[in-house]
Amino acid sequence: MSQTDTALQTASSHLPQPVETRNPGLPLDLSWVRAVQANTSAIERRAATLPGRRSVKKEYQAAWLLKAITCIDLTTLAGDDTPGRVRRLCAKARQPVRGDLLEALGVEGITTGAVCVYHDMVEIAVEALRGTGIPVAAVSTGFPAGLSPLHLRIAEIEDSVKAGAHEIDIVISRRHVLTGDWQALYDEMRAFREACGEAHVKAILATGELGTLRNVARASLVCMMAGADFIKTSTGKEPVNATLPVTLTMIRAIRDYHERTGLRVGYKPAGGISKAKDALVYLAMIKDELGDRWLQPDLFRFGASSLLGDIERQLEHHVTGAYSAGWRHAIG
Repeated sequence: MSQTDTALQTASSHLPQPVETRNPGLPLDLSWVRAVQANTSAIERRAATLPGRRSVKKEYQAAWLLKAITCIDLTTLAGDDTPGRVRRLCAKARQPVRGDLLEALGVEGITTGAVCVYHDMVEIAVEALRGTGIPVAAVSTGFPAGLSPLHLRIAEIEDSVKAGAHEIDIVISRRHVLTGDWQALYDEMRAFREACGEAHVKAILATGELGTLRNVARASLVCMMAGADFIKTSTGKEPVNATLPVTLTMIRAIRDYHERTGLRVGYKPAGGISKAKDALVYLAMIKDELGDRWLQPDLFRFGASSLLGDIERQLEHHVTGAYSAGWRHAIG
């Protein structure tokens, strides 16, 4: 087997490695939270260097793009979603890349990491993915604003779990962060975690609305203390969504939490990641800052829809040497 074939098989492997211990959370430690700082200028300088520091070509680039596919939460969160659209999205999740391209690359069994939908579409997605092992994620808690009454947000989580959702993407109350009410944020997140039961919970911070990177870092820590399985940047509906400085801030909070507790928490950038080259930068950052273990879909996801189409287009270019039109790689 050639070195490049080995690279393709290694990076495209996507069998989840179970987290040793699901993050149970910790009692709120306000001294730890208040000690967290963020050097914005240093973070921004570091983030600005990232796109030019890592470059993979040819077979290795194809391998990393296949890895990216296995970490995508293939998403539709539109007001005009229909059962037919969701079924088509699920079909794309089951076979995200054309069969002839996978055959040429010498790989098989590639799927996306999950499918993410509104609550009303959970049962449809669960049925469409039955037998595949692909989890269904539901956005919840008054997504995207998170301003409905608490009891309704908790009831929405419970209903999505009953409908078959394996993962729940909740949105925090931004006001708790902006006013520094960490106890309220902790209590809210803890209630959401308990309502999820066995379903894993991703805490959406809506970082574009939190004001500062210090707020992002502290909110990340509080949500992890409250038992979040993942922390996630954005709903995709804010004016500013996933950025490299925000990602660096959040994954360093994850690293700090792991170093202190031994517990691994996942990370999900969402919103605005639509190009294959951007996915490569995020994967390189995760590898550099957190290590290879976080390159599995049980600890890293992209919240995306159009990203998959561009990745498939790049893979076709790798196989054929020519770029195809975007419409040849429809998502659903």
